[in-house]
Amino acid sequence: MKNFRTTLAKAVMLPALLIPALPSAAADKPVELRFASWLPPQHALARTGFEPWAKSVEEASGGSIKVTLYPAQQLGKAADHYDMTRDGIADMAWVSPGYQAGRFPIYAASELPFLFRTPGAGSAAVDAWYRAYADKEMGDVKFCFSHMHVGTLHSKQPITDPDQLKGMKVRPANGTVAQTMTALGATNVQVSAPEARDALDKGVADAITFPWNSLITFNVHRAANHHTDMRLYAANFVWVMNKNWYDNLSGSQRKVIDDHCNNEWAGRVGTAWGDEEDSGRDKLAAMGDQKLVPLTDAQLAKWKQAVQPVYDVWAKSLPGGNAASVLDALKKEITSRNAGL
Repeated sequence: MKNFRTTLAKAVMLPALLIPALPSAAADKPVELRFASWLPPQHALARTGFEPWAKSVEEASGGSIKVTLYPAQQLGKAADHYDMTRDGIADMAWVSPGYQAGRFPIYAASELPFLFRTPGAGSAAVDAWYRAYADKEMGDVKFCFSHMHVGTLHSKQPITDPDQLKGMKVRPANGTVAQTMTALGATNVQVSAPEARDALDKGVADAITFPWNSLITFNVHRAANHHTDMRLYAANFVWVMNKNWYDNLSGSQRKVIDDHCNNEWAGRVGTAWGDEEDSGRDKLAAMGDQKLVPLTDAQLAKWKQAVQPVYDVWAKSLPGGNAASVLDALKKEITSRNAGL
């Protein structure tokens, strides 16, 4: 009987001893996340946004999600990043919706002139506001979050009055800024950020709308050394995922991604990058060959009055006749976070 109990005990223990040696049914299958952007790897957003986000995802997933960054248009042109993600060329991408004017009219509200003062709080405001519309307007991808920075006008000659733009060739930051330039009498030159310096050097453009620090990163300040000191526009961006890639994740992996695609991360990335962009203003001011162009209160008021037709153009472009409610919802988010001018 004793031998029988001993044999039975060994038989019961054997499977338990073998379990660690067998593959775990709960283990997540390793997956790669191919993250595409059109920024150079040394860009401030790569350091303050893409890289910290990727590292946090990898750590939170226990290494089961491996993020591979593809910078500098390695997977496709800047304006194609949304469609690249939709079509699975990239699993995730950093997208400028404004590079495709008219395609995302709701989102374009966040690009209207003179709305934002601070990029961090502004990013949280835009993200919270757009979550109510993302599934409708960007339904063929999985929305992650949105963020923004504030930019201004940079030119070869000082510009203090909106009337000076009449007849000038200006590279706009996005479609809404293009409408602003048209309203002010300028001709738009449509080139992406990596192509901006070349357009100025060759005389294709006379001026450019750009954020402060990226102007230095792309060496655009060497071609446009006068900088009108105002918070003219916002350039806003979204992080989006391929739906099939997201749907094929395990439940725990989807939770990791969801935890990194929220309003907290929108504000975090917006603050880190936006503050870095704004730091470029003081860097340019310290350079002997660069000129900051200040505006008086009266001059700034004239700029704000001159761009009002852009709001009307945007409202007419929005289907459904609900432009007022869309813009009011955005302004409420901006006000609640003290992010406006």
